[in-house]
Amino acid sequence: MTAAPRLPAGFALVALTSTESTNEEAKRRGESPDAAPDGLVVWALEQRAGKGRRGRGWISPPGNLYSSILLRPGRPLGEIAGLGFAAALAIRDSLIAWGGRDVALKWPNDVLLGASKIAGVLLESRANGSEKIPEWVVVGAGINLASHPEGTEFPATSLAAEGYPPPQPAQALETYVAAFARWRARWLDGGLAAVLEPYRRHLRGVGAPISVRIEGETVRGIFDALEDDGTLALRLADGPIRRISAGDVFFARGDREPR
Repeated sequence: MTAAPRLPAGFALVALTSTESTNEEAKRRGESPDAAPDGLVVWALEQRAGKGRRGRGWISPPGNLYSSILLRPGRPLGEIAGLGFAAALAIRDSLIAWGGRDVALKWPNDVLLGASKIAGVLLESRANGSEKIPEWVVVGAGINLASHPEGTEFPATSLAAEGYPPPQPAQALETYVAAFARWRARWLDGGLAAVLEPYRRHLRGVGAPISVRIEGETVRGIFDALEDDGTLALRLADGPIRRISAGDVFFARGDREPR
């Protein structure tokens, strides 16, 4: 293991050479009898069973950044989506700090470099029974620094593949957590709106034709807007708006940079 990264005040590090999944490790620690505190960062040099949205695997060889942050924000479930937007904005800031250009956000949880996915966010939470305030929230992030998977449904890339010298994972973690701390502070102070507006400014696809894959179907239309609650407003071909809270977005062919 390399030298431990330096994290901002309020964050504590669990550094692992290898783990099945940083999200699973953070969740396990959050639910243990000696419950982990707010701000625990689980970081691994590799994941043997990394997780993406809907339980999909995330290829996780050494050289990239794999981290999960355990939080206990004490906020209602309806506001928790803001932490996912905060993480995406923090990843964007980090990529720019490492020299990246043409960095955009892809709803609901991806970050793009050019036309390809370079990073993803996985947000998980647990509320007890009928409680509306989660006991914990885990914000997982994977950033392709040195390598990326081939043959993915949505094209993927890495800093190295795009010609940018990638930072070491320890350095990358320092940059990302510091950026996340700033965006989380904005969310804590101003709620969802405080991160939603900057997220909108960097969001790709608004006003363009897209398809959205959701449970059991794929719907097509125009990406009309990102609503104030973080849902996607899709204008269907026959005119009505359909609001979607989660799904996989695909851009129309040839629309490399729809806005």
